[in-house]
Amino acid sequence: MIYRLSPQVELMEKGGAHLLVSRAPLCVLRLNRSLRELVLRGTDGPITPISTAEQTVLEQLAGKGFVERVRESHELPTDLPTVSIVIPVKDREEELARCLASLNRIIYPKEKLQIIVVDDGSKDLSPLLAELYGAKVVPSGGVGRGPAAARNVGARVATGEILAFIDSDCTASPGWLSELLPAFSDQRMAAVGGFVDGMCRESAVDLYESVMSSLSLGKRELTGSNGDDTFYLPSCNLLVRRSLFQGVGGFRDEMHVGEDVDLTWRLRDNGWSICYLPAGRIYHEHRSTLRSFMSRRFDYGTSEGTLQRLHPLRRKRMVMPPLLVLLLVLCLSAPFTGSWSLLIAVGVLSLDVIAVKGQLMRRKVPVGISALIAGRLRALGSLVYYLSYHLVRYYSLLLVIGAIFLPALWLLFAGALGCAARVDYSVRKPAQSFPAFVAIYALEQVAYGAGVFWGCLSRKTFASYRVTLLRQIALPS
Repeated sequence: MIYRLSPQVELMEKGGAHLLVSRAPLCVLRLNRSLRELVLRGTDGPITPISTAEQTVLEQLAGKGFVERVRESHELPTDLPTVSIVIPVKDREEELARCLASLNRIIYPKEKLQIIVVDDGSKDLSPLLAELYGAKVVPSGGVGRGPAAARNVGARVATGEILAFIDSDCTASPGWLSELLPAFSDQRMAAVGGFVDGMCRESAVDLYESVMSSLSLGKRELTGSNGDDTFYLPSCNLLVRRSLFQGVGGFRDEMHVGEDVDLTWRLRDNGWSICYLPAGRIYHEHRSTLRSFMSRRFDYGTSEGTLQRLHPLRRKRMVMPPLLVLLLVLCLSAPFTGSWSLLIAVGVLSLDVIAVKGQLMRRKVPVGISALIAGRLRALGSLVYYLSYHLVRYYSLLLVIGAIFLPALWLLFAGALGCAARVDYSVRKPAQSFPAFVAIYALEQVAYGAGVFWGCLSRKTFASYRVTLLRQIALPS
């Protein structure tokens, strides 16, 4: 992996201090000698890390937006790895036929491919259909054992260096493998996930899922290695080194939801890296009725209790800068305390901007007052969004039930829901009206939150509701 300085970042030397300044978002990082020398290499071109320590620091800088990751090549190497594509299936002959037909069109040498269909006790013609398409068909060893157990069976008979998992209700784009495999040029990379798009655009749920599906990780590249964050890769579009997959024991057979989260976390816990690329597109047939949509979101929510038991060190994290929290409290209290709290908020913001401006002037960093105010207001807006999203994600059901006895809670629920939904609607840009979007958004949060509660109750742990609060995001020193 190589890196380059982000376009909005500037390296400055003021008063003997070396600073890395990002304009959007506004952030200033003071550099020590070793970090300065590392960043200086990026002023003349890409930065290629020459040690694990440099790679770690550059990943931290990339996570903060100071540098960007640059793929060294989007072309496949001449010595191509062998790939075993594993598809679990049960009673989905039409979907499987569509999936296998798409695999015949992918751009990859056929002699390097092995297609394995694991039949989980189908009563239809799925196994016969797979054989007609030339796939190797193996039984899962039971009926309805689940996708995780079926994938493990497929992995055990696979011969490829790379395991490529795709679901039977998905189709692959021609560049699926060719766009993702180059990431394995990094020898620390254990698994790579790709873009998951919706297959249909007919119902309101289809339009919602096309931008809000939990299987789609967005348009930005993401990387994770050691750490206690919750980044993972969905199994419907997942490439893994077979040796490392076997080394951590594969999927847990007994898990029917959340098995991909568990697997990729175990890979990371063992010191390996995983990454998501907004490439290697596959198309997923999302559940298009409200009932099936909410049922699946409930199922996803139930996995949190199990995952917390298996990975007690994993934590949800939220950055809560004390000053922004104070400003938010003052603004929210205005309807009850009058305009004086807003005046105090303006005063606090003004004093903060003046103090920060003074610090920057002493360091001779040219940042204007308007930029500082805009930066603080953006940060406050981000805090409001994340608090609102967390509230409706995990406490919607509690708020709805509580509002029956305390009607004022409807206002809190509606405000948090409206804020979170408006931001997601503006960022994701679904091809549907805002009222339709927010209605499905609300149903998703209620269903998922109910699933989390039920899963925690079943596993006798409510640690999923625990959040680690941070004053600020840790930066490399």
